Amino acid sequence: MRVVTLKERPDLTDAMLYMEAEWPPYIAPEPMLIGWAFDTYPQHQIVVVEDDDTVVARAASVPFAWDGLVGSLPDNGWDASLKLSMMDTYDGRTLTTLCALEVAVVPGKRAQNLSAFTLGAVADNARAHGFRDVVVPVRPSAKHHEPHVPMVEYAARVRDDGLPTDPWLRVHVRAGAAVLKVCPVSMTISGSLAQWREWTGLPFDTSGPVVVPGALTPVQVDVVHDQAVYLEPNVWVRHPLTSSERHVR
Repeated sequence: MRVVTLKERPDLTDAMLYMEAEWPPYIAPEPMLIGWAFDTYPQHQIVVVEDDDTVVARAASVPFAWDGLVGSLPDNGWDASLKLSMMDTYDGRTLTTLCALEVAVVPGKRAQNLSAFTLGAVADNARAHGFRDVVVPVRPSAKHHEPHVPMVEYAARVRDDGLPTDPWLRVHVRAGAAVLKVCPVSMTISGSLAQWREWTGLPFDTSGPVVVPGALTPVQVDVVHDQAVYLEPNVWVRHPLTSSERHVR
């Protein structure tokens, strides 16, 4: 496996974008914002490739100015991160922190521990560019099995060895991350009932909460106004990049 960035290999942009991943179909980042990130910070867009240049993992990140205080990380984590990066960039602020928006692995390659490998590549990239932290609005990988459990309760669960019960949170903590707090409205996704039917195959014919495959919380449906809204909570984690601050388990 080789790690490259889009600055080094801009020809891999489409392969990175369209790499097979397990995002639900209703989660589709705004193309203009993603395009801005790729154009402005190609040095922080990471692809992991095999010898034949097949992309097997990716990590998209943007820098922003963070004062290191947990309370200042936004409650609308994922949605806010790109916008903060844009504002801080245009305002000329000192960009202190790299925010990983996504770390994804081709489903058939997960047995190779590529998620931890790619996460490590994000930290290496941030360190090489002088950032003091990597922060991530983590989408816990098993939360969709328990959509009615509050994220605060779910994220606090640990095993007997002290590591999180959620597999993806556990990868982060094993890599030295600290779980900071829940961002309760990290992603807001709204659409007409026809759109939600297309995305999920469900009828969406009754107002109220609806459990949707892959969703971390129920989707709120309003039949009268022909709309449904999904507010996804994530979990902020911090990977400090100085050795004295790491919490390796």
